Amino acid sequence: MYLTSEKKQELFAKYSPSKSVNDSGSPESQIALFTERINHLTEHLKTHKKDHSTRLGLLKLVGKRKSLLNYLQNNDLERYRAILKELNLRK
Repeated sequence: MYLTSEKKQELFAKYSPSKSVNDSGSPESQIALFTERINHLTEHLKTHKKDHSTRLGLLKLVGKRKSLLNYLQNNDLERYRAILKELNLRK
C-alpha cells in the first residue's frame, strides 16, 4: 500500500489537536489523511486517464473531506482556519 502505518502515525501526530500518534478520530487527522490520499490518487489519474473506478473513489473522498471541513467550520472556526492553513487548502 502507498501509505504505511508509520506515515499515518506521522500525519496523526502532526495534525491532530492533541498531538498524539494514535488520534485517528479527530477531524483534523482525518482531513489530513484524506488530503494525502487525494493527492496520491490525483497523481495516479494523471497517468491513467481512463481509470474510472479510481476517479469515482477520488470524488467520494473529496466529498467526505468537504463534509468534515464543513463540520469543523460550523463547530470550531479557529481549528478550521488552522487546518486550512497547514494543509494549504482553499475553500
